[in-house]
Amino acid sequence: MNFELLKKLCLLNGTSGDEKNVRDFIISKLPEDCDYIVDALGNLIVNKKGEIEPKNKVVLFAHMDEVGFIVTYITDNGFVNVTNVGGIDNSALFGKKLIINNCIGVAGAKAIHQCSSDEAKKIPEITDVSVDFGFESREEAEKYISLGDFGYFKSDFVEFGNDMIKSKALDDRLGCAIMLELLQEKSKINYTCVFTVQEEVGTRGATVSAYTVKPDYAIVIETTTASDIPDTPENKKVCKVGKGAVVSFMDRGTIYNKDLYKKAREIADKNGIANQTKTVVAGGNDASAIHKSAGGIKTVAVSLPCRYIHSASSVGSKADMESVKSLTKALLEEFANG
Repeated sequence: MNFELLKKLCLLNGTSGDEKNVRDFIISKLPEDCDYIVDALGNLIVNKKGEIEPKNKVVLFAHMDEVGFIVTYITDNGFVNVTNVGGIDNSALFGKKLIINNCIGVAGAKAIHQCSSDEAKKIPEITDVSVDFGFESREEAEKYISLGDFGYFKSDFVEFGNDMIKSKALDDRLGCAIMLELLQEKSKINYTCVFTVQEEVGTRGATVSAYTVKPDYAIVIETTTASDIPDTPENKKVCKVGKGAVVSFMDRGTIYNKDLYKKAREIADKNGIANQTKTVVAGGNDASAIHKSAGGIKTVAVSLPCRYIHSASSVGSKADMESVKSLTKALLEEFANG
């Protein structure tokens, strides 16, 4: 994989409803043998020209948006209140750096030594946290920040340990990076990639675009929760970092086609691609909208196991990322001709 490309994608800011920077970057990297449209909701639909028209129409999906924040209030003394866009745990915000319109602030709340014993035991709600940008008044703050502006975790892309990457927005810039890399390679077959919007707030982009492209087979490239950390029971770890691409049989949005699930695992094994499944029915992705669209679409999800997902410090393995890309490519070829 091109990890420099992944870094550039992860460091772009693009929460649900604000994906333009991500979309423009992807468009700028498309090769000449691709044509594209941007639909009314903002999905980027790219058609790759290969040597032949395959037996089946296969479409790859990955979402451009990340979880983030939106400004809801500015106090008289210049502090900024936000609420989350997408699923963010309260504990993921407190003490973190945020960026809004190139202004960097710190998410804070009452100091621990000023809290009552009951308050000290509770994690502040995101809507109770004040973001401190160093402004002294509402008037000063409003020169830079307005209600409805989007905010993001301020986070570096870091390679560390044994083959590990930490960054914001691995969910799902990893999927975007894989699709963009595949599009930049020569292809034997025609196929389509959809870079969707607003997945984190209810798979809205996939709901629209699935009806537009109407594939015979859909491959959703995603990240999924890995809970392989100390004190987690073995049957609750969901999946494990370093054990390969994750092929799901069920999550909270989709019961995956059983034959496709088995076939995907078999293809991975046949090609020597490290793979695993999930031990907990949890999470969801664009497949939940795609599989029940346009009369029903055969859908499979291939995901990166990711620790601390939906935070400023999502963690994944380079080897797992390579496995997700390899399995996606193998499934594309198999489904196109199968």
